[in-house]
Amino acid sequence: MKDQRGYSYETLARKAHMSRSSVHRYCRGIVIPVEFGTAERIARLCGAHTRQLSELYRFWVAASIPETDTDTDTETEREAPLAPVAVTQESAPAPAPVTPRPPAGSTRGAVASLAFILLCVVSLSGSAHSTTPAPAAAHSAPAPNAAAPWTQAPTPVPNGLFGMTLNSSTGAMPTFQIDTVRLWDSRTRWSNIQPRRGEFDWSILDRLVAGANGAGLPVVFTMGGTPEWASPNGPRTAYDDGSRTSPPDDLADWKTFVAAVADRYRGRIDAYELWVMGNDPRYFSGSLETLVEMTREAKAVLDAVDPDATVVCPSMGRLWDAAGMRGLERFSELRGYDSCDVAGVKLHQRTASDPPEQLLGLVGEIDRAFHRGGSHPKLWNTGTTYDIPLQKPLEEPAASANAVRFFLVGLYARYQRMYFYNWGGSKIPIVMQPDGQPPTQAALYVEELRRWVHGTRIRSCGNGVAAGLPVGVWQCRFDREGSELAVVWHETGTARVLAPQKLTAVHHLDGTVVAVPAERTVEVTTLPVLLTPAP
Repeated sequence: MKDQRGYSYETLARKAHMSRSSVHRYCRGIVIPVEFGTAERIARLCGAHTRQLSELYRFWVAASIPETDTDTDTETEREAPLAPVAVTQESAPAPAPVTPRPPAGSTRGAVASLAFILLCVVSLSGSAHSTTPAPAAAHSAPAPNAAAPWTQAPTPVPNGLFGMTLNSSTGAMPTFQIDTVRLWDSRTRWSNIQPRRGEFDWSILDRLVAGANGAGLPVVFTMGGTPEWASPNGPRTAYDDGSRTSPPDDLADWKTFVAAVADRYRGRIDAYELWVMGNDPRYFSGSLETLVEMTREAKAVLDAVDPDATVVCPSMGRLWDAAGMRGLERFSELRGYDSCDVAGVKLHQRTASDPPEQLLGLVGEIDRAFHRGGSHPKLWNTGTTYDIPLQKPLEEPAASANAVRFFLVGLYARYQRMYFYNWGGSKIPIVMQPDGQPPTQAALYVEELRRWVHGTRIRSCGNGVAAGLPVGVWQCRFDREGSELAVVWHETGTARVLAPQKLTAVHHLDGTVVAVPAERTVEVTTLPVLLTPAP
């Protein structure tokens, strides 16, 4: 496959983020990768399709004899997991058992078979074929929405990962622990703040910023909703304030508004999202060229007035639709992202009841759109779909499970911030805390997840067969003060997994902690659990 692709060892090593010597040893069959994900990464870079990956996996299983793997390369040691967390699948057919150790003398053939798959010339349009017999039992292919496992040097979990979009104008804040708040649907649109040219009403925004500052929560101020006076002939938004989806007739009015907000809240607003749903005509009906110009002008104003603030490009939604994705790509082609510190996207399931892991397929499409457009910005998830109020409420435990896993998927995707929609409201599928009421179970479980991972360093995430797990089981691994932790969950059902030797306590989202049983198997459900050393 390497030869077919035409890559040198140096090129393939650079693309795989490995050393040249590691790639050479893997492709020549001198050393077996400790994790299948390492071999998969090389194969995917060479254009492997699903059938080839499945065959490659079977040969990796046959060749993975512990005594054979004597590699001490830095990358290999860094990529190795504690131990496979996988044995029994209860909610779906289990993957076939790992092939037993071959008889003495057969290891060389198994290693050669693995190298053959990685190195031989194959047709990328057909199934790979090997003259070496594969083991009789084949493993199930990854689920359609599965994301490739990854491993990295331990990296701090982002401080702003746990965010909430406020659906309240009272100034009250969540009473459960989060990291940051975003202002939208809080009557803080441009049309609310500046109802007439030269006249500003700061009352609501003052309350909200004061409340967030008092709670120690960084604020993202989202702009949108052109006032009627600034674009009297533009289409109306869906809001009751007369706001328009069109840009202002005179962009000087836009610059004046941005400067007024930045001057008043300098040092008190952490970040500015320069428009909401910039590729959705229900929110912005101007051209993307105009939106890029507005972005550049706002960036210049903010750099002059509040240079410490983070500038978030106009967020892009409707990304499950080709037209929406094309809007993101076009904004990138126009170099719109050159004027921002961060890109905002609306990352959500097709429906709120779908497994949050579905988002990872969309994450891949977003990455490819940025690549085609020539931009690679940092990413924040700043919202949801326009249709979210129309979707049915989720019952427990699905509501709590989906809320918690929303943030875990953000970690898996390596996003810096995830803003859940919303806090303060009740006419949405997953209610966190209506303003003036206590937090729901979903909110308290999110708080517990934050407690688990806050201050840790994340080192890997994986799912399914490629990560040594049953199909449907997901995990992320962390380091905290020299101890290794694992958060494990099931996408749709229940499984029993084998806990690594060092992890002897099971923490549940309700705060209970139990010891890992003597047989070392732990039940995993759609509600994640944390595995740690004994408290």
